[in-house]
Amino acid sequence: MSPRKAAALRDGEGDRSLREHLIAAAGRLMAQRGTAGLTVRDIAREARVADGVLYNHFAGKEELLALALHTHVQTVERELDEPPIRAGSGTVEDNLRVYLARGLALHAAILPSFAGLLAQPEVLVRFANLPNPVAGGRGLRADLALYLRAERDLGRLAPDANPEAAATMIIGACHELLLPHLFRGGAATGLEIPPGFVEDLLTTVLNGIGPAHTP
Repeated sequence: MSPRKAAALRDGEGDRSLREHLIAAAGRLMAQRGTAGLTVRDIAREARVADGVLYNHFAGKEELLALALHTHVQTVERELDEPPIRAGSGTVEDNLRVYLARGLALHAAILPSFAGLLAQPEVLVRFANLPNPVAGGRGLRADLALYLRAERDLGRLAPDANPEAAATMIIGACHELLLPHLFRGGAATGLEIPPGFVEDLLTTVLNGIGPAHTP
C-alpha cells in the first residue's frame, strides 16, 4: 500500500512532493506580494500546512526562501516571450534591442523580490550558491555574450569585438535603470525609460563591437 498523501497535496498536486509544494507556495507569495516581511506563518498558510512542517523539509526559513526565489525567477523568465534570436538572423542591432527589452522586463519583475531580502543576507547568499536560474543556467550576461561570439564568428562583428564587455554594458544598463528607482521606493512596473536611452546605448555598444566592414 502506498503511503498516505499529505492533506495539502490531495487537491490536484499530481506527483509533487511536499517539499516542492512548499517551495511553490512561497514562490506564489513572492509573485503576489514580494518578499518584504514574508514569514514562515504566511508560507504555511498559503501551503495549507502547520508552521512546523516547513522545518521538517528545510534547514530553515532562509533555505526555503532561497529556493522559492530561484523558482520565482525561473517562472518569470518562462512567462516572458522567448526572443527569436539566432546568430546570423535579422540584424545585430535589432537582436540586441530584443535582448535589452527582455532583460529590462525580467529585471523589472524580479528585482523587487531581491530588494525585499536585503535585510536577510543569508537568503541571498544561499540563492547565489544555487545554479543560475536564467537562460538555461548561463545567466543573461553569459547568454548574450555567447550570442555575440557567434555573430563575431560569422563575421557580422569586428574580429576584435569583445562580446563579454558588450554584454556587461547591456545587462548593466538594466541594473542601472531599475535599482535606483526601486531603492527610492518606486514600483518597477512604473519605470519610465529616458527618451533616447535605448538608441544611445545600442549606438555606443555597436560602435565598440562594430559590424565587420567588407573591404
